[in-house]
Amino acid sequence: MNDPTSLTRRTFIAATGVAAATAATAQRRGRGVTPGQPLNPVVRRRADTQIFRHTDGNYYMTASVPEYDRLVLRRSRTLAGLATARETVLWRHLASGPLSGFIWAPELHRIDGRWIMYFAAGPSGGGEDVFRIRTYALVCDGPDPMTGRWRLLGQLTTPWDSFTLDSTSFVHRGVRYLLWAQKEPGIDTNSNLYLAPLKTPITLAAAPARLTVPTLDWEIRGFKVAEGATVLPRNGRLFMTYSASATDDRYCLGLLTCADDADIMQPSNWTKSPKPVFVSSDATSVYGPGHNSFTVDEQGRDVLVYHGRDYKAIKGDPLFDPNRDTRIQRIYYRADGTPDFGIPVGNGPLPYRMAPAGRSGAFLRLQGDRFVIGSGPLASTQIRQVPGKGGTIAFEPIERRGQRLCHDGAGRVVLARDDGTPGFAARSSFVAIGQGRDRQAYRLVGSGGLHLQAAGDEVRIARGMQGASFLLS
Repeated sequence: MNDPTSLTRRTFIAATGVAAATAATAQRRGRGVTPGQPLNPVVRRRADTQIFRHTDGNYYMTASVPEYDRLVLRRSRTLAGLATARETVLWRHLASGPLSGFIWAPELHRIDGRWIMYFAAGPSGGGEDVFRIRTYALVCDGPDPMTGRWRLLGQLTTPWDSFTLDSTSFVHRGVRYLLWAQKEPGIDTNSNLYLAPLKTPITLAAAPARLTVPTLDWEIRGFKVAEGATVLPRNGRLFMTYSASATDDRYCLGLLTCADDADIMQPSNWTKSPKPVFVSSDATSVYGPGHNSFTVDEQGRDVLVYHGRDYKAIKGDPLFDPNRDTRIQRIYYRADGTPDFGIPVGNGPLPYRMAPAGRSGAFLRLQGDRFVIGSGPLASTQIRQVPGKGGTIAFEPIERRGQRLCHDGAGRVVLARDDGTPGFAARSSFVAIGQGRDRQAYRLVGSGGLHLQAAGDEVRIARGMQGASFLLS
């Protein structure tokens, strides 16, 4: 969320209100999607999304609704199941007072044996007053957050009574911390990032550390913003993503990094990446990716959760355009252990990377208009399996929507646009042959034994199984 200055809330709410579950169901009609496979968007019209896998084996999801009037929660045994999971309303804004207006960016946490939900709220009434946003917490009176009774625990106490939002909590080396965004008096920004150990869920145990102030050109477009931060502890470091700039297509993710064994309350121990690590993509038609969280998939692999729109042009204030949708995608890591988020992968089934068996670090990838085997930018190696002829599969690079990996009739693999003809379907449709966990071979339909093969740095379609085994990741 940013700190905008216009629009009436009543007009906005009257213009929105399509049920997210209905949209999710409609999205899946007629697409030949494998049951249980996650699709993007996971849930329409849910922004500032937090998804996490709890120790009970369930995925929990909460997010801002476009009406900004209530706190909601979903639960599912699978990531894909969140799309149609029942959504429970935990709490609604009050009729009057400081919590009667906008409700933003909830996060659910288990702290000292209790379910706590942080959220930002402001008063109703119109004008500047509705953006008097402060952070509050709810507490659940029982072990099940979906069925327990939720009540207001109180307001977060910080050194300043100012614009405060996007609180998250994590434990590092046995200490529980709160991480949040706030406008600090005397600093000409909309929000900076702060960190402090917690005494109680709404009381700090020490003076906060100001970790970063938005100053770089990509952090200050439209608004001077650092917000929506969250932490990914991996490979001996803490990777802290955060969102920057206005909430239109300029919204993006930045990254702070700190060594795991350093004093995380010392701002100088955090290094800011000079460029954003996740931005809008014209190639995949996802705009304004931001306010992320992290989870793992059913195989335990790291997953990035974020919101984004599938169009760029917005009428009016982008904060009140309702179509920020919940999206997910796999996280990969570079050789130095740092996360590579790539680009937003776009709508549809989640893509894979296809590595020839026994070839570490080499992938089937798009290079110009042809396919090769090798390394390159992450996006060039991410290929989506989409429905082919008669229940088979076809391969679509995420950067070339509507184009398919295709046999040219002479053994070569080319990229061509689907023209809808039976001939094209026959040249681009494959049958998957399982070869164990996450390993597949692919036979061209009706070819009498032609398979997709890796031969050195080339990709070909040839008879036999040599080089035809690919690991999916």
